[in-house]
Amino acid sequence: MESGQIMSTGFGNAAAGEMDEGAGAGLRSGSLTRRTFLVGSAVGFGALGLAGCASYDGMSLAEAQRVYGPVPDEKFPIPAVDVSKVNPKYFRRTVRYETKEAPGTIVVDPSNYYVYRVEDEATATRYGANVGRAGFLWSGDAYVGRKGEWATWTPPKEMIQRQPEAAKYANGMPGGLDNPLGARTLYLYQNGNYTLYTIYATSDPESIGNGVTSGCVGLLSQDMIDLYARTPVKTKVVVLPA
Repeated sequence: MESGQIMSTGFGNAAAGEMDEGAGAGLRSGSLTRRTFLVGSAVGFGALGLAGCASYDGMSLAEAQRVYGPVPDEKFPIPAVDVSKVNPKYFRRTVRYETKEAPGTIVVDPSNYYVYRVEDEATATRYGANVGRAGFLWSGDAYVGRKGEWATWTPPKEMIQRQPEAAKYANGMPGGLDNPLGARTLYLYQNGNYTLYTIYATSDPESIGNGVTSGCVGLLSQDMIDLYARTPVKTKVVVLPA
């Protein structure tokens, strides 16, 4: 995937008035906070054994329940994902992916709702994602300028004007399960400037595979924790045209 210039709605246009510290990250149009986590139902030992026989695009249901299980050791313990609400093609997996980008590069493919972390010249780790809704898609090169765990979310003035109920967070919404930025956030920069775009953790499994944000890119919390841990500051990010 070759580097490109900013296309479609540029960084300043798609994000302006929509996000501050990733303000538009996981918010559906008209909503203020994240959808409540949905916890996967408990599965008995016998049922789990049978479930393991079913394969979903390279990952068994039992494996998906393990990968997207609860994360109890977090500052705010993360419940399991209800994997029945995620199209199996969006489960994390290693795929063949030929590219000239260096290992570690993040490639966002908004047309197919995927985020890739390049592992080598022929393979990548692929994650299912949500992306910008119509009118908020963008493309081009950026880099991770900073990182945050359980970051504070601050709505911009323009959002407060449209959604007065957001005014109570004008001084910032502390990190937590209901915070739009979730457990981990990668802040995207260009030429030393924060673009107002982020790659963030979402607790809404039904958002994966859909355009729901103001230009930010969301991964399931368990996937975002995995990507975050392997992504240092200055990592290149390529967003492909939609």
